[in-house]
Amino acid sequence: MKNVVLLGSTGSIGTSTIKVAEDLPQHVRLVGLAAGNNVDLLVEQARAHRPLAVSISDPAKAAVVAERLGGAARVWSGSAGLLELATLPEADIVLIAIVGTAGLQPALAAIRAGKDIAVASKEILVMAGETVMSEARKHGVRVLAVDSEHSAIFQCLDGKPTDSVRSLWLTASGGPFRTTPKAEFAGITVERALKHPSWVMGRKITIDSATLFNKGLEMIEARWLFDIEMARVKVVVHPQSVVHSMVEFVDGSMLAQLSTPDMCLPIQYALTYPERVGSGRVQTNLAKLGTLTFEEPDAERFPALTLARRAGERGGTLPAVLNAANEVVVEAFCNRKIGFEDITAAVARVMERHEWVAKPSLEEILAADVWAREAAAGRG
Repeated sequence: MKNVVLLGSTGSIGTSTIKVAEDLPQHVRLVGLAAGNNVDLLVEQARAHRPLAVSISDPAKAAVVAERLGGAARVWSGSAGLLELATLPEADIVLIAIVGTAGLQPALAAIRAGKDIAVASKEILVMAGETVMSEARKHGVRVLAVDSEHSAIFQCLDGKPTDSVRSLWLTASGGPFRTTPKAEFAGITVERALKHPSWVMGRKITIDSATLFNKGLEMIEARWLFDIEMARVKVVVHPQSVVHSMVEFVDGSMLAQLSTPDMCLPIQYALTYPERVGSGRVQTNLAKLGTLTFEEPDAERFPALTLARRAGERGGTLPAVLNAANEVVVEAFCNRKIGFEDITAAVARVMERHEWVAKPSLEEILAADVWAREAAAGRG
């Protein structure tokens, strides 16, 4: 039995984690839940799973949650509430599924409290991968992947040393505009960008999948998760989203992890690791799938990959700037203030203006994040 704290329980990853807990009541117990501002769903989840404590972003809503739960759980709020949950003594593992940078401090708090963490918020490792992984080594805890791509690589590596690896291959669906001519990008609407061909995800990550920023961030995340330099982290487009990623070894062998797309599988693997627990949720029929195809990503139409590789190779504060600027301009696109092509253009301008710090402290990383948000709000 794993006692799990779930930060981001009402989002896409959070609700999938709830399904895993319901599938595996003998293996997963939810002892803490944190939500954004969805009071109704948080209360419903808490009544069903009876956690020891819950938290909600808006302090004004905490009293409502407490009243509706009637003392069945401790109720916290805001960033302080996330830290309380992340260090809950009863927790074995903290799954961080908060979109954006808000998960960084809870992740570090959990690690320092001796908890394993499962990372669904790639921004944590993009911003501060060196710090997070160093702290994990120092405190003897595991950082487990929840992204389907990184879970696949983790399963394929299976403890093999990085010097046995030629390349890590992250697969990308290509998003909804894989075959759309660049000349039509200026007319792409928010509604079109939110129609992902393979996955049902939250708004921000869906837009990132349309620009391929999502894959760029995953490249940087893989660099830190698996302690491997950026030059050996590569991307291939795989529209069927069945091969979730691959490892190419120095002898030329390649191992891949395959399944029909369902986030419950990598979530379950992270929460039950190192065991594999039976579940009937994911079924894969290769004969029915028929054909699996692969393509080179088009860097001209999707420059986000080049920007991310540049940030990952240079390191320091640049990945934090890339991530923060992208968050701000994606929100601007969703609010119809900028066009689809402006997303990558604005991020590139912010990166060019940034005064880079090579070996930043955590405070300098957070300062770079704040600066990039302000610069991106002015569109670079």
